[in-house]
Amino acid sequence: MREVAGQCERPALLFSGGKDSICMLRLAEKAFRPARFPFPLVHIDTGHNYPEVIDFRDRRAAELGERLIVRSLEDSMKRGTIVLKSADESRNRHQSVTLLETIAEFEFDCLIGGARRDEEKARAKERIFSFRDDFGQWDPKNQRPELWDLYNARVHKGEHMRAFPISNWTELDVWQYIEREKLELPSIYFAHTRPIVRRGGGIVPITHLTPAKPGEEVIDLKVRFRTVGDISCTAPVISDADSIEKIITETAGTTISERGATRLDDQASEAAMEQRKKEGYF
Repeated sequence: MREVAGQCERPALLFSGGKDSICMLRLAEKAFRPARFPFPLVHIDTGHNYPEVIDFRDRRAAELGERLIVRSLEDSMKRGTIVLKSADESRNRHQSVTLLETIAEFEFDCLIGGARRDEEKARAKERIFSFRDDFGQWDPKNQRPELWDLYNARVHKGEHMRAFPISNWTELDVWQYIEREKLELPSIYFAHTRPIVRRGGGIVPITHLTPAKPGEEVIDLKVRFRTVGDISCTAPVISDADSIEKIITETAGTTISERGATRLDDQASEAAMEQRKKEGYF
């Protein structure tokens, strides 16, 4: 983060209210407090996020006294830059459009994010400092060397970097850091009872955006979320882990990545995430 602050003129820190970005906030506090962060917080809101997470996002930014910039997919839809194929289509993949519009609006030259290599195959290819061209595109074959932890964040006008300080962390590392730092989290990360249906080998939470289909049986089940995102594509897992200690124990024994288990959009194909990243996704 200090490297970004030293090399970049207009950086920003992506903050969604999820567990990884909560860790990023703590790292930013350690890097820059008692001064203000040398960058604003930015969130691209699909309009279909879990309310517990959005409430936490707003409250945490206010507690820190940091500027929070929120840009909505709804605004991009009104401008006509995002056109959904159907009203019930997942908005998750369309975040790239609003993100690139936000980068252009504020002329950001670096976005700091909480993505990790262990989440998904495409993210495993990405460097800690990831170059994006003037179309916001990522080319896995055109990346800068990072020998001896030396980073090159220089870009031309219109280009920008993505920086991932916790790229080499695992899901278990994140939870152990949360425990060590005693970080507060949105309640949906902990086991709670929620109405769900079993669909396609997984479980889908029942919400106004994801209602039960004809013939499906709605049951109340104790679940928690390993990752949070757009309601339409984020599924919980069955769990009794209602404390950080129990989550750590559960995470240590799992063999499926959090996105592989709970992000329905990533299961569309082997290359689903890589294609979105090439289009400008986080």
